[in-house]
Amino acid sequence: MLDFHTANIRAVNPRRAVLELLETAFGSMQPTCDLILINAAVGHDLAELSKAVAQQCPGARVLASSCAGVVGPEGPGESIHDIVLMGISGEGFQIAHVNDLYGSSSYARGVELGRSLLAAPLPVRMVYLLASGIDIANDQLLAGLEAVLGREVVIFGATSSDQMQGVATFQAIDGRIDQHSAYAVGFWDPTLTVETGATHGFVVVGEPRRVTASEGNHIIELDGKPAWPSYLEWLGLPPGATEGDTIPIGALAEALPAELAEEYGNAHLLRVVTHHTEAGHMIYATDCPVGTDLWLTVRDEELIFRDMDRLLQGMTGRKPGQFPVAVFHADCLARGRRLFNRVMKDELVHRMQLPFATDGVTSPWFGMYGFGEYARLGGRNAYHNYTTALAALYREPPETS
Repeated sequence: MLDFHTANIRAVNPRRAVLELLETAFGSMQPTCDLILINAAVGHDLAELSKAVAQQCPGARVLASSCAGVVGPEGPGESIHDIVLMGISGEGFQIAHVNDLYGSSSYARGVELGRSLLAAPLPVRMVYLLASGIDIANDQLLAGLEAVLGREVVIFGATSSDQMQGVATFQAIDGRIDQHSAYAVGFWDPTLTVETGATHGFVVVGEPRRVTASEGNHIIELDGKPAWPSYLEWLGLPPGATEGDTIPIGALAEALPAELAEEYGNAHLLRVVTHHTEAGHMIYATDCPVGTDLWLTVRDEELIFRDMDRLLQGMTGRKPGQFPVAVFHADCLARGRRLFNRVMKDELVHRMQLPFATDGVTSPWFGMYGFGEYARLGGRNAYHNYTTALAALYREPPETS
């Protein structure tokens, strides 16, 4: 049976940061972790943080990721020195990781992750997935995992990010840093169940443009014109604009089938463009076949709050009277301070944490502002952008005879 402990702080020195995080997370207890998860804003060296953890928790595996900010029990933190830590102890998880993760290799790397998770003593029923935030085909990564583990496995998590520049994101496995890797924590603890959901609160504007040439997750042309220059022109940006200019305002929307739109509370699924090539290709977050229509979008602040309430009511309504043992939270960095002032962001996070609190104490909470989010939609694992995605882990009460 697994135990979860979390804490988040703002600190500069990695050793002192880890000491304070462990003390806050575990209180007076001596931390006896088997696994430490870390989300750290880009002001931190993941290798140094991992080293500091290893000194305090010998034998623990350490998985870390770069991000644009964190969310923990103390709420959101979006400075370059914010960190959130989750300590997991006990039996009930299996770790897998892969390198050389790119758009063209995403399916194969998903299969590789899945095969590693098959080594668990019991079948893995849910997976926390953290992948590189740049140049991967997330739908193919999910498909590779499902090909091995089955479609019934629930996958949740995020993709790493930088400060919304689309330059480089980092993942660290036991202190080794990479820019094109992924790690997965497969939970086989039979006492755990999970509820997931995602919501964005954006609406489409204007007429769509059509993908007229593409290869995998590279969009080559929009309406017959080179994709990246066309995208910049569509946004009203100059030819020299960068991803840092487009990400806050350039959410693209794909239409959802009617049945999925009803569940999602929105007729469109959003996508982010985190990179482009010198040839003018847009590197998309998923494969994007020719014929796909894409819309520009704008945020609707009232809709964001209304959809958040709808999401929370659905998740908690499926577990009446129960409180989660842990919550994994993936949020789009463009929903953070870069689009909203801090007061609004604090309110949004408080609103999502309150239903998962007991006597005013928030459940162990592990969140990040990244480039993308994984959560179920229509009974299938799905990849989202510009959303709040939550995965609440519950411990099932023992059966009574």
